Amino acid sequence: MFGLFPAPKDRLKQRAETLSGCEKQMVALASALISSPRLLLLDEPSLGLAPPLVSEALGRIEQISRESGMTVLIVEQKVREVLKIVQRVYALRNGRVSFSGPAEALKDEAKLREVYL
Repeated sequence: MFGLFPAPKDRLKQRAETLSGCEKQMVALASALISSPRLLLLDEPSLGLAPPLVSEALGRIEQISRESGMTVLIVEQKVREVLKIVQRVYALRNGRVSFSGPAEALKDEAKLREVYL
């Protein structure tokens, strides 16, 4: 896990509550991956991350999925960032699926607005 998330390695003797938001997210993700699940469910993995770190964190998630063959389901409000790493999208509106299809279909700004606004 330290190969994927090197920052927490420097803080092994530090109490968890003193870690930054990014470091806490890395520890949480590493903890979830320890058991090598076939399915990983992530709810707002960008929460608490500084904007420059969101792309890095999502890139790591994509790398993990690609290298391990693990299926990852992400619930995330930062749609544009997530669209860069996912293959398929399910958008919900009022508790119902309003869009289901390949992420590529939402690369068009007009379609993205139609689905999410």
